[in-house]
Amino acid sequence: MANLAGKIVAITGGGTGIGAGIAKVLAEAGCRVTVGGRRQDALNKLASSVDSEHKIRTHVVDVADAASIASFFADVRENVGEVDILVNSAGINIQKRTMAEMIPEDWDRVMQINATGAYRCILEVLPAMRARKDGLVINISSVAGKRAISLGGVVYCASKFAMTALGTAISNEVRQEGVRVTNVYPGEVNTPILDNRPTPVSQEHKDAILQPEDIASVILSICHLPPRANVPEIVIKPTTQEWV
Repeated sequence: MANLAGKIVAITGGGTGIGAGIAKVLAEAGCRVTVGGRRQDALNKLASSVDSEHKIRTHVVDVADAASIASFFADVRENVGEVDILVNSAGINIQKRTMAEMIPEDWDRVMQINATGAYRCILEVLPAMRARKDGLVINISSVAGKRAISLGGVVYCASKFAMTALGTAISNEVRQEGVRVTNVYPGEVNTPILDNRPTPVSQEHKDAILQPEDIASVILSICHLPPRANVPEIVIKPTTQEWV
């Protein structure tokens, strides 16, 4: 089991949901975690709720904005160091998800955040990882990145398939350079993204599906693996969710 003490971690989309859950377990494992998100209040709430040796750092970031991404990673490099583990957890969906309802501007916005944002974040950390021949990139995708499901909708599925291809292609490119990439495909998870469902989700349903800490426990296990071992992809879904 790899020792995570002192590892430098950057997490996007970490103010709430899956990203926040991952930030908590990695900070408690001894990592030096910096979390980025669009809302400073949510970031502050997360940081104050976690008791760890290294206090969680926060920095506002909008992964739809290239300059904001550059500022986020510059802050990590200047104040902590080069990133050992990157977790791409920022992502959105829209309410009008069918081709008939969706407008082109929504297509552009979702692709900019879910796909291009992940690319730009990896671009910020990959050169240093390649130079020192060590590093781990974790992409929080979705089962919609493996199955074009109607629940996800047209653009969300397209953006998550793009993230799948991005992670896989980069992993193949850097596999001889000590850098590992893992694509994670969660099924339904109780996070704020459910608020954008076309049909409201009941509390009973939220309680029955995956919780952020379920995903976080999987990520922690992946981070603990030795450098010789790579998990290219992993699906985790609620027991009750169909998988076909």
